[in-house]
Amino acid sequence: MKKIISIIAVLLAFSCEIVAQNYPRKEIEIGQFIDELFAMQDQDNNTNYQDLYEALYQLYLEPLNLNTASREELQGLFILTEAQINALMRHISKNGKLLSIYELQTIEGYDLALINKIIPFVNIEDAGNVDARPLWKRIITEKNNYLLLRMEQNPQTQVGYKPTTLADTNTLGNLPQRYVGSPQQIYGRFRISKARDFSIGFTSEKDAGEQVVWNPAKRQYGMDFYSYHAFFQNKGRFKAIALGDFQLQIGQSLMFAAGFNVGKGGETINTIRRANIGLKPYTSVLESNFFRGAGFTYNLLKNKQGELDITAFFSRNFRDGNVQTQLDTTDINTDENFVSSFQLSGLHRTTTELNARKSIGERVLGTNLGFTTADQRTQIGLNFVHTTLDAPILRTPSGYNQFEFNGKENYNIGMNANHSWQNFNFFGEVVRSKSGGIGYNAGFLASLTPKMEAAMLFRGFDKDYHSFYGSSLNENSRDINERGIYLGLKYTPIRKVVIAVYYDKFLFPWLRYKVDAPSDGHEYLGKITYSPTRKISMFVQFRKEFKQENFPENTTQINYLTERIRTNFVFNLDYRAEEILSLKSRAQFSSYEIAGKQTSGFILLQDINLKFRKLEISTRIALFDVDDFNNRQYTYEKNVLYAFSIPALQDRGTRNYILLEYQFNKRYTIWARYARTNIINKKSVGSGLEATPTNTQEDLKFQLRIIF
Repeated sequence: MKKIISIIAVLLAFSCEIVAQNYPRKEIEIGQFIDELFAMQDQDNNTNYQDLYEALYQLYLEPLNLNTASREELQGLFILTEAQINALMRHISKNGKLLSIYELQTIEGYDLALINKIIPFVNIEDAGNVDARPLWKRIITEKNNYLLLRMEQNPQTQVGYKPTTLADTNTLGNLPQRYVGSPQQIYGRFRISKARDFSIGFTSEKDAGEQVVWNPAKRQYGMDFYSYHAFFQNKGRFKAIALGDFQLQIGQSLMFAAGFNVGKGGETINTIRRANIGLKPYTSVLESNFFRGAGFTYNLLKNKQGELDITAFFSRNFRDGNVQTQLDTTDINTDENFVSSFQLSGLHRTTTELNARKSIGERVLGTNLGFTTADQRTQIGLNFVHTTLDAPILRTPSGYNQFEFNGKENYNIGMNANHSWQNFNFFGEVVRSKSGGIGYNAGFLASLTPKMEAAMLFRGFDKDYHSFYGSSLNENSRDINERGIYLGLKYTPIRKVVIAVYYDKFLFPWLRYKVDAPSDGHEYLGKITYSPTRKISMFVQFRKEFKQENFPENTTQINYLTERIRTNFVFNLDYRAEEILSLKSRAQFSSYEIAGKQTSGFILLQDINLKFRKLEISTRIALFDVDDFNNRQYTYEKNVLYAFSIPALQDRGTRNYILLEYQFNKRYTIWARYARTNIINKKSVGSGLEATPTNTQEDLKFQLRIIF
């Protein structure tokens, strides 16, 4: 029976317009995949696109084996519904391991569009084919390796790179700061890895304006930032061992968040739940929100009822912060350092930024005890993390921040759970911080019918809840001072049409920045996607948000709130005329209304992409007209590998780029990219030290990849 099913699947593959050209797997544009799947319109949801890009690309490089993937790993793809996951697991349980990727066509709920979507991130391998060679031999002979070298620069001379003169002296008699380093951004990266076995990597970077200097006293060792890791999996009862830099993704991200943390957007169902993936190597160049030290996941118990695992880690790292000195009243001769705020930009170009660089030592100890039932339908976890800083945080007092964290020490203790029943998945997490503040979220995803999916999420974060490493779905920039309920639906009336909507109601029990009273709001989104053929896909998306803020230009002594309304509209058309030509057209509009005043902005863009045997050419022509900062337009742009670009466009002008990618052979690939923004109604672009003397802003980038 199994052989008959496989033969039928293969015959279907040749008789249908399936993805035969996509398998064996080829290079894909992860950024475009993110843009199409999640359809983000702005960055107000604080989604870390670079980290998301990194996580998806690592999944592409190390795809899931569908024959051995766990339910949690399948959920973490953000693509499959509960019904589709259940159907796949039933098929494998009944018929045995998949013999071909094309066999997916015989599974209920797996059409060609879905298979095309997941195929870059999955494969079919024989789980019994285990490489028994010593680890060091597997490492030195692994073909999945690369060295990446990149250089980027603005060809124009920005203010920050010009020498200071006496004419620049301010009213206090001081010369302004200038960038201490060169205008080039330099990036290097090496990684060698094998899925579910090992990963070893090293990354270095110098941002534009930073210096290359050797000064161990200031923790400067040439390049401004280094990241490194050695990560091993499935070594006896050790499921994972992390050395160097790493992250954790546990529960619903209230305590530990990494990688696949997507906010509200065009995907209204699957992004609401977080995947419990545990330890993962850190490979990004973002200079915050990662651990540096060692961690492991160890299997304590495995029997017919399930598995009990423990994850533990220790981290010693340094963070950027504004360190100040206050007089210690207990000893008139002693000064005590304190931190007024953290710096998360990772930029160290001026004297002020250099003084904040790695100024605060941080020690973190954490653990997770997790139980998974034998059928993988239920997961329960207990979590703990303790953080100690070398200097206390003492924020400048204000009305809205009086419940923020202050001090040197914080801890969180919590519990998470996940349970699948039929085509429902229930999930949740609750955490308490040292302050006594509570954070929680709980919800479910459901495949109500083959055509209808639903999601619901309740969330609540006390005004004194403090979590340094969490980032769950929220309306605020962090998990604090918020209550909310999210409802999402996705309906597929016919195979070529998908309708997705969500409604989110939220309130803030305490004050916020520029909001001097408790406030509330709500937002809703609707998206219709139509794919008449495999070559044509289009969508229309509409989002509207209502939120309270201080009344602008208030002349009274007491601030009061008014409602501001933000509207976004997107129309997008993708057309792949032939294998060598693809086109993308987009119209995007927004408006912002507060206190009876309305401003707006729009962008029109056209992409033309050509692909020959070894050469790819990607171009864009965009026109934009944006009234103000509140309507700035965000649009995804194709970039070199491992670089993610979503520029914010404002004022009136044009935005163009051309990207060339040439693959000499399997070992050598080069990229070259030139981007240019031209502002019609201004004499200069940018502000402060980033300003250019003309109304154009340019970016030139070169990259080389070598596979050994």
